[in-house]
Amino acid sequence: MAEKNFFEPKQSLNIKGRLIDLSTPKVMGILNITPDSFYHNSRTKTIDEALSKAAQFLSEGATFIDVGGYSSRPGAQDISTSEETDRLVPVVESLVKAFPEAIISIDTFRAKVARETIEAGAHIINDIAAGNLDEQMFETVARMQVPYIMMHMKGTPQNMQQNPVYNNVLLEVIDDLAKKVAALKALHIHDVIIDPGFGFGKTTEHNYELLKQMEAFKIFKLPVLVGFSRKGMVYKTLGITAPEALNGTSVLNTIALQKGAGILRVHDVKEAVECVRLVERLAHGG
Repeated sequence: MAEKNFFEPKQSLNIKGRLIDLSTPKVMGILNITPDSFYHNSRTKTIDEALSKAAQFLSEGATFIDVGGYSSRPGAQDISTSEETDRLVPVVESLVKAFPEAIISIDTFRAKVARETIEAGAHIINDIAAGNLDEQMFETVARMQVPYIMMHMKGTPQNMQQNPVYNNVLLEVIDDLAKKVAALKALHIHDVIIDPGFGFGKTTEHNYELLKQMEAFKIFKLPVLVGFSRKGMVYKTLGITAPEALNGTSVLNTIALQKGAGILRVHDVKEAVECVRLVERLAHGG
């Protein structure tokens, strides 16, 4: 039995003693507390707006709510740690009070923001930089003992799309993440989620190459999160705009689910939940 468990992929997360089963994929709704996120309809300007959107996500079937106070779109404006914290903490406190059963993820690459939002009641840290932009991040996550989403990104949000180059994008992304996984295990961080980082320091061609070979990430035996929602790899390929990219997003989400994705990070929860239900129905037949 021990040998079987060793070789099986990890399919659960420990959220402050509460086990979340990922054997059926889950959906994460994006809640942007920013004025400049690339998709205009995802922005929330007030706590009431944030609570309303969170309520919608939960009613549509989201398992996680990912709250971000720093836009990571290409060329996004850099803001201070204190401004990011000031945007996030009141929202987290309000979400915890209004939806005590909700699982809140914090989209940040800063250790101080991670610590203060977890102390405010959040449950997961979602780091687009995999520790590269704050050397204290891994130690902070280890000390807080919370699940950690680790994304691959080449560069920073300000420069990541300035001619990113790889000799072999799949091997380089896997190699980089493997080193990070080893460092996290050494710190006894038990719940790690892998994010290949679609759209972060990658051309459209790189993104589709990663998606085409996404089964390769099963080597980690860890949950895999994907985020295609309304990104350039959808709308640029189709010659449309981000507001028109929901159908294309659903197509890529479906492909990713068939290739092993455990979490879909999306702006549109209802449609992503429908993708999960249909793919699961196909997988289990009948």
